[in-house]
Amino acid sequence: MTPYSNQPQRAFWRSGVSEQTPLRIEGLYEPKFKIDKEMRIAAAGSCFAQHIGSQFKKRGYNFLDLEQAPEGFPSEKNHVYGFDLYSCRYGNVYSVRQLVQLFARADGRFIPEESSFIEKDSRVRDPFRPAIEPGGFVDQAEMIRDREHHFSKVRSLAAQTDLFVFTFGLTECWECISDDAALPACPGTVGGEFDAARYRFKNFAFGEVMEDAETFISYALSKNPSMKFLFTVSPVPLTATATDDHVLSATVYSKSVLRAVCGELRSKYSFVDYFPSYELVASHPMRAMYFMPNLRAVAKEGVEIVMETFFRAHGDEGSNQSLDLQEARAKTDPVCEEAILDTFGV
Repeated sequence: MTPYSNQPQRAFWRSGVSEQTPLRIEGLYEPKFKIDKEMRIAAAGSCFAQHIGSQFKKRGYNFLDLEQAPEGFPSEKNHVYGFDLYSCRYGNVYSVRQLVQLFARADGRFIPEESSFIEKDSRVRDPFRPAIEPGGFVDQAEMIRDREHHFSKVRSLAAQTDLFVFTFGLTECWECISDDAALPACPGTVGGEFDAARYRFKNFAFGEVMEDAETFISYALSKNPSMKFLFTVSPVPLTATATDDHVLSATVYSKSVLRAVCGELRSKYSFVDYFPSYELVASHPMRAMYFMPNLRAVAKEGVEIVMETFFRAHGDEGSNQSLDLQEARAKTDPVCEEAILDTFGV
């Protein structure tokens, strides 16, 4: 007898992976706690996280959406203006540092020196939500009113949440030199102008991401001591890297750090679970079949496999809409500021 003698089939590569179909790998996800339709669920994260909120809504879960479009707003424009994506209109939150600072800004515990981006046409963008108004705000006053409304919703979110779902997206980030304020996009891409004297590149290490995650968990529990957390890692590769590495190596570094943090958090805390969306799409047994031809955007089939695996594990056998391969081929990325970096390539 050895320690491996009584291990289940999922513990061995042959029985757990190579003899399984990628369409349904049994035992890959076994939830630590039950998620039911009574739990109040909030979500944030990188672009891929948009699929999670959408599925919770479609399946009748109690998904919190505190910052909805105003009455009469055309529904076809909801996503373009940041509505109906997450639990508040904060746009994509690519790093845990962003997440921590988001709630700190809403609470007034952190007031960044970078207040706005003034564009050449005099319109105004929020540096921390640069894509939330595609054409920018009319003026500072309009942006401030919208920001204050947004912060009021963010402040109320944590206390109402039973399960917080966050998708870790990137380790790469741009921050303000003066106060370390983390930005969702490099100035000069989605909005603003780049100035090396004001902004610097940051690539978070394991310890920094772990510390930020624990800071957020501690904050959230101070608002609701019974809150649980579900973490995932986005399978979407980097569009571009600001490091000296090849973009493939930079992607592997980023995802490896984020996956390691999620594993550590799951092991350390009984109220933290991890769902392997990254493994279901980006690991090599999947043979890249869930990516679009650009090998970055996740195809509709991949999204459906991820969602069905998750909900099936929680006893929800309700299926997604049936696969439409033509629709899958035509599907574009979710709303994603980082994707604009592709236009800077040669």
